[in-house]
Amino acid sequence: MDLSQPTPENVTYMIEKIKEKLRMVNVDVMKADNFSTSQYEDLVYMYEMVMKRDTISPNEMQAIAAELGALRK
Repeated sequence: MDLSQPTPENVTYMIEKIKEKLRMVNVDVMKADNFSTSQYEDLVYMYEMVMKRDTISPNEMQAIAAELGALRK
């Protein structure tokens, strides 16, 4: 997938992949519709960081969720 363009489809893809990787319980909080392309670079950074990790500690997961919450519209 080409994530170089800030499209709604790319936002949806990244959010879904982050949710899968983090195995988030409350997935309704992380609906792709809640994110806009205006902060696309920040979302790409979070996506790349999460995807690189083999394991994510509970504290890291909490920090990631908080950061994603701050990126919501």
